[in-house]
Amino acid sequence: MRNLLMGIDIGTSACKVALFRPDGEVAARCGAKYPVYYPRPGWAEQNPEEWWQAVCGTVREALEKARVKPGEVSAVGVDGQSWSAIPVDSEGNVLCNTPIWMDTRAEGICEGLEKEMGGGRIFGVSGNPLQGAYTGPKVLWYKTFRPEVYEKTAYILQSNSFIVYKLTGEYSQDESQGYGWFCFNMKSKKWDIELCQEAGLNPGFLPQLYPCHQVVGVVTRQAAALTGLQEGTPVVAGGLDAACGTLGAGVIQPGQTQEQGGQAGGMSICLDTYTADKRLILSAHVVPGRWLLQGGTVGGGGVVRWLEQELGAKEKELALRNNTNPLLELDKAAEAVPAGSEGVVFLPYMSGERSPIWDAKAKGVFYGLDFSKTRGHLYRAGMEGVAFSLRHNLEAAESAGARAEVLRAVGGAANSPLWTQIKADVTGKPIVVPEADAATTLGAAILAGVGTGAYKSFEEAVSAAVTIKRAYEPDEKNRAVYDRGYGVYRALYEKIRDIPYVFPSHNVDG
Repeated sequence: MRNLLMGIDIGTSACKVALFRPDGEVAARCGAKYPVYYPRPGWAEQNPEEWWQAVCGTVREALEKARVKPGEVSAVGVDGQSWSAIPVDSEGNVLCNTPIWMDTRAEGICEGLEKEMGGGRIFGVSGNPLQGAYTGPKVLWYKTFRPEVYEKTAYILQSNSFIVYKLTGEYSQDESQGYGWFCFNMKSKKWDIELCQEAGLNPGFLPQLYPCHQVVGVVTRQAAALTGLQEGTPVVAGGLDAACGTLGAGVIQPGQTQEQGGQAGGMSICLDTYTADKRLILSAHVVPGRWLLQGGTVGGGGVVRWLEQELGAKEKELALRNNTNPLLELDKAAEAVPAGSEGVVFLPYMSGERSPIWDAKAKGVFYGLDFSKTRGHLYRAGMEGVAFSLRHNLEAAESAGARAEVLRAVGGAANSPLWTQIKADVTGKPIVVPEADAATTLGAAILAGVGTGAYKSFEEAVSAAVTIKRAYEPDEKNRAVYDRGYGVYRALYEKIRDIPYVFPSHNVDG
């Protein structure tokens, strides 16, 4: 019998499922897309039941693709996007769509709560300033604007814990997703019930906390019938997608750093001491005894996907003609443009911006256009803008005392040699790309393996399952041009930050 580990990733645009052998080799990998709904300015929602439908179909597809029997899957780990606020009733029914990490409807709630309680008290407990995109303020938003939902709520779940519930029937909250709750004590990794009550939240909504690698339950008969997994298969708590991607990239020791190239961008620096900074995001790592100081930006792979969708008709035609894909053709167009995009600078604030500026009203901007510029300039400037946001976060982390030396790139953007080189040049940091093209699902699978004894330790798991396939060194000849571009990038936001936006604000409460 093969000893396979399954990782399930609940991403923003799609569910991804992968089966891994203990050495990290992918036995099968499948995915299924689902929509994001934007009912009002500043709102971004998803239907958790659509996640579950995607999981059921994708798990079955992966099992069939790998030609394995259900009993050959020894354990399951689930990771997911951050800051969900899924209200379920006492029977586990979802009461409404969940606002996702891009949703900023609760900004007004934060302002009121900080005036009432004081931001310093909240920061002292949670290690993070209060943000409208986080889980806690969204739940208070339910209380104010959707009281019928709030009153029926039994638990608030995260993206991964919802799938764990659907698989096992058990309610849980893993430690790495705790940072979305202002009442999660980041030092002790326990709930602060007193703070929860002071804020007016029902502490009964808080599920039991679990270390990310701990088995929460086993696949039920009903879930087995829907997914094709064997009844009784262990399922661990899982964790934050960025943290699982960090583990899947082999980042488990202090100072090691993951560079995130999924729908969103950012970085995660591994720490063994508590280090909070109001400009950044502090979370528990999925590895016990570790924290992650993170920079999370909305500009990541989603920027290039948007460029492809809106401007890439020619590249789509070329991809059909050349039997390639549009993103490869887009890379070729960007590569034909010199470093610095001949003065075109892009602010990748396509849904406001998270760290380190925390501005829900920030907008995407192309600056420096003239009649000589082409689509290639826009493509390359888009990639460079995301790299500038990465540099901004790395500089904030360094000033907080957390220095990154080598970046380990994960996510779809790591498949682009051009973009990865741009990030190395802009940040001045060497970048390595792990062998696994599915670092996030690999991290979830490693959690399952450690939790069930397939690996004796996280060190053994990383040694066995994570290898490096490519490496990039910063190109010194591009340093000066990118330093100038970064200066424009930083100054541009400061100059336009207070210009009123002519359409309705993203800060919409009701």
